[in-house]
Amino acid sequence: MHLQGRSAVVAGGAGGLGGATVRRLVEGGAGVVVLDPDGERSAAIAAELGAVVAGVEGDSNDDAAVGRAIAAARSLGTFSIAVSATGVVIPSQRLVDGDGSLLSKEALLANLELHVTGPFNLARLAAAAMADNEPDEDGGRGVIVQTASISAYDGQVAMVPYAAAKGAIVSMTLPMARDLAPLGIRVCAVAPGAFATPRLSSPAVQQLLVQDVAFPKRVGHPDEFAALVEAIIRNPYLNGEVIRIDGGARLRADMRTR
Repeated sequence: MHLQGRSAVVAGGAGGLGGATVRRLVEGGAGVVVLDPDGERSAAIAAELGAVVAGVEGDSNDDAAVGRAIAAARSLGTFSIAVSATGVVIPSQRLVDGDGSLLSKEALLANLELHVTGPFNLARLAAAAMADNEPDEDGGRGVIVQTASISAYDGQVAMVPYAAAKGAIVSMTLPMARDLAPLGIRVCAVAPGAFATPRLSSPAVQQLLVQDVAFPKRVGHPDEFAALVEAIIRNPYLNGEVIRIDGGARLRADMRTR
C-alpha cells in the first residue's frame, strides 16, 4: 500500500513507539491522527508536524473517541491504516509471592483492558470504516498493525498479566486477518523487545536488558520499530503474521537474578 493520499490512526501516538510511527508515516506522505489519553502531548505532536497531523484525546476502549479519530483521519486522506502502539508495562508481582501475598485479579484485568480490549476495539471500528474504501489492484482496502511484545513468548517472573495480554495480541492476529480477508484488510503485529522510549530512559535498566540481546548489543531505536510498521503497510503480501524485532533477544526467566 502506498502512503500518499492515505491516512492513519495511531493509538498511543503520543508515546515513544507511537510517536516514531506517526513521524514515519507523515514522512511517507500519509495524514495521521494521534489518538492518545495525553491530549497535551498529542496536540504538541500535531503542532510540530503541521496540518497533516491531528490530535484526538481519548482511549481506544472509548467508541466515541475512536469515532472522532476516524472522522479526523478521513479529513486527512483515505482512512486505510490503524496502528495500536501501546507498550506500557503495568507493575505486577509473582502469582503467589514469597510472603504468601496473591497477585490481584485487578492486575490482570487492567492489562487486558489496556493491551487487548483497546486494540481489539480500534481494529473492529477501523475495519468497518475501511470496508467502504475503493480496493487497490489486489483488492486491498486497509491495514491494521497491532503491538505485541516478546514477553508473549519469553514472559518473565512477575509478568503474568502483561505476558497474557500480549499473548492475546499474538493469538488474535491470524484469526483477525482471516475474518477481515473478505474485506481486503490485512492484519499483522509487531513484537518488540526493549526499546529506548521515555519509559525506558534509565541507562541502568537499559544495560540490564541488553544482556539478553544477541546483536546489535543495544536497545532498539523507536524509528526501527516505526520502519517495520511502515514495511508491513507497504508490503501487500504480509498478512496474519507476528514479527519479532528484538536484536535476537530471548529473555531469561528472572531479570532480577543477574
